[in-house]
Amino acid sequence: MSSATLNSEVNPKALSDDDEILDAYSRAVTGAVEEIGPAVVNVEVQGKNGRPAGSGSGFIFTPDGFILTNSHVVHGAAKIGILLADGRKLAAELIGDDPETDLAIVRIDAPDLAWARLGDSSALRVGQLVVAVGNPLGFSATVTAGVVSALARSFRSATGRLIDNVIQTDAALNPGNSGGPLVTSRGDVVGVNTAIIPMAQGICFAIPSNTAQFVASRLMRDGRVRRSYIGVGGQNVPLHRRVVRFHQLEHETGVRVTQIEPSSPAANAGLLEGDTIVAFAGRSVTGIDDLHRLLTEERVAAASALTILRGVEKLTLTIVPAESRRG
Repeated sequence: MSSATLNSEVNPKALSDDDEILDAYSRAVTGAVEEIGPAVVNVEVQGKNGRPAGSGSGFIFTPDGFILTNSHVVHGAAKIGILLADGRKLAAELIGDDPETDLAIVRIDAPDLAWARLGDSSALRVGQLVVAVGNPLGFSATVTAGVVSALARSFRSATGRLIDNVIQTDAALNPGNSGGPLVTSRGDVVGVNTAIIPMAQGICFAIPSNTAQFVASRLMRDGRVRRSYIGVGGQNVPLHRRVVRFHQLEHETGVRVTQIEPSSPAANAGLLEGDTIVAFAGRSVTGIDDLHRLLTEERVAAASALTILRGVEKLTLTIVPAESRRG
């Protein structure tokens, strides 16, 4: 078949439809950027020696200058500087940071600030268009677009704690994007960009906006996120099936206690090294991550049931978690 014949068979309507689709995509991206761009900031950090200690991104989310960014961008900073989209340079105050969710709040004092809307991350759908704006590798106001690749991923923070419901996207991120917003086509922030997998392509992660809203409210109120702890070190272990059946346990794994801090809630409750934790506060514990999820602010100073296996015997201890000072 000749090229002339091929050309004669091209459907003009199909080309027109493709152009309309591309135009709609372009309008969605540019509209999102116009909405969010003025609120995105560059975060510059100085260490205690006065030297630059890194940079990242962030975004203003209240009219009075509160900025969301990543904990790993500002944690331990001696000075924090903010460069606004309109060119203004300002000093920022660290309000609080939470290494366990890799989120932090800083604040600037300035008039006429643009600010972003925090959207509902639970409404996201796989395949949905998302746009990332940040300052990767020092290139300010860089825009990338992609889709939501997956939802409800888990990602381990620098402290080792598991962050749940993380958004995976293929919107390209690079060092310096950390702390910047991930937004919908309407310009609503649905995530805080936090991490990439080195050497991978198109696998990037963002902390969901619903998590960010909760953490931000606690940081603005208390300067930290209160969590409880019981003072044990442990490891995930399988349980013998006969023991599981005999005690009618829901799962076949638990947390073997390998270390107990002196004078900790665990020590005061009578927990011993070698015990295996299988439930806390009426909820099954299949591993260390389950225990972390259950040790919430509400459990601080609240007497709770701790179900353990000691040998083949099942015991229930009463434990009173204390407030964690970690991070």
